[in-house]
Amino acid sequence: MSESGVEASEAEGEHAAKGTGQSEACQRCGRNQGLVGKYDVWLCRQCFREIARSMGFKKFK
Repeated sequence: MSESGVEASEAEGEHAAKGTGQSEACQRCGRNQGLVGKYDVWLCRQCFREIARSMGFKKFK
């Protein structure tokens, strides 16, 4: 096995950087933080609060 093959396998191995960042963004305003994705809504929490009732969600106390 050549050294270049070993180096390539090490880069993809156990200690490789993981892509754990959120790949989605709010479909309404584009914000990346505070996403509501539970029902594949993909809205930030602020936009979700504004339009949740028109989407059919009900607020309970």
